[in-house]
Amino acid sequence: MIINYGIKAALAGRILAGFLLAVWILVFTAPAGAKVYIDITSPGFKKLPLAVQPFIGGREISDVLKNDLAVTGLFDFIDEAAQIEKPDQPFYTPNWRGLGADMVIKGRVTPSPGNMMTVSVAAYDVTDGRELLRKDYAAATSLTRPIAHAIANDIYTILTGQPGVFKTKIVFVGDKGDEKELYEMDWDGHRLHGVGITGGILLSPRWSSDATKLVYSAERQRQWGIYLLNMNTMNERNIITLNGLNMAGNFLPGNREFLFSSSKDGNPDIYIAEISSMTGRKLISSPWIDVSPALSSDGSSLLFVSNRSGTPQIYMADKDGYNIRRLTFEGNYNTSPAWSQKGDKFAFVGRTGGGHHIFIMKPDGTGLTQLTTAGNNEDPTFSPDGRYIAFTSDRDGAKGIYLMRSNGEGQMRLTPKGFKAVSASWSPQ
Repeated sequence: MIINYGIKAALAGRILAGFLLAVWILVFTAPAGAKVYIDITSPGFKKLPLAVQPFIGGREISDVLKNDLAVTGLFDFIDEAAQIEKPDQPFYTPNWRGLGADMVIKGRVTPSPGNMMTVSVAAYDVTDGRELLRKDYAAATSLTRPIAHAIANDIYTILTGQPGVFKTKIVFVGDKGDEKELYEMDWDGHRLHGVGITGGILLSPRWSSDATKLVYSAERQRQWGIYLLNMNTMNERNIITLNGLNMAGNFLPGNREFLFSSSKDGNPDIYIAEISSMTGRKLISSPWIDVSPALSSDGSSLLFVSNRSGTPQIYMADKDGYNIRRLTFEGNYNTSPAWSQKGDKFAFVGRTGGGHHIFIMKPDGTGLTQLTTAGNNEDPTFSPDGRYIAFTSDRDGAKGIYLMRSNGEGQMRLTPKGFKAVSASWSPQ
């Protein structure tokens, strides 16, 4: 069910969640430099056998935790019916060795006054019986999913040595009657709500690297502008209104500048603008169409789309707009480039077999791989760890936001069926 809280409710929920989730008490966690159970950088890793027992007094939390970990594709779960040890019994290593489990997670939810709760979690290594995690999390009882995501992050970090993405957000553009509205949801599609920002057309929301701002394009009163939204206060301001079509790109490192394309002088060119003073300059200008700028997270390399070869293709330039070279040569329609955070790959949309599909490629032009095959697929955006891609697809009818791992596995719909959603953007950590 879609709930539109509006600007005030969305802001209040954001502040409350941030405050209460900060109120956790660390009792014990594995030390730095501890054993890494899964090397996610190795192509030959084996799935880890894992038991997530139903949390006493809060099964919803353990279910969300298990789902978070399942989406990664890194774990095999020990069936609940096969578990000898009950959730309320102390951990006892021999109970698990015969089941092939490498790790066991237990939890208990204790209500507190004022609609609060404490979630006590422990994780155990079956091989040597060590306690890997013991931690209490405190929050309002209405924040069961954020608490579960926080626990999943901690478990994931212990097992892989890498930060999880389970507390991240995805923003996108959804239909609201005759208007479009910006929506926000958790990374798994839950807690979806409108933020109260509407327009005749909304496109290309982009997060700042500190997750405090969004920049996006909107058509209002028959004029295209670029807008900045403060995600802490939900205050919006128009930062660019020029003749022609103005399309937002991403922020530069430091979040003081951003890229955009504009057709104010005829053919679309690529610009860089400073937010506070709104001074700017052309970065790439040519007799051709140059659009969809995407700067790498380190600010060194710029991807963009141009038809200078006769058809839309992906090009790369240095950060100053020089040293332009073509990257895509397969197919006659390649658009919408999106960098991974590490800059080791990028995703884009290519037309093949009569449909639009998501591809990935290395920035040297090698490693071209098609990830989608069903329906039409657009608007790729990477998770902050580069292991997942959210994208738009119409494979089930109305366009919606989908998720997959960056190798194309585990494709699943995030937004409700029948609810039209496009232009996703994944938040930083």
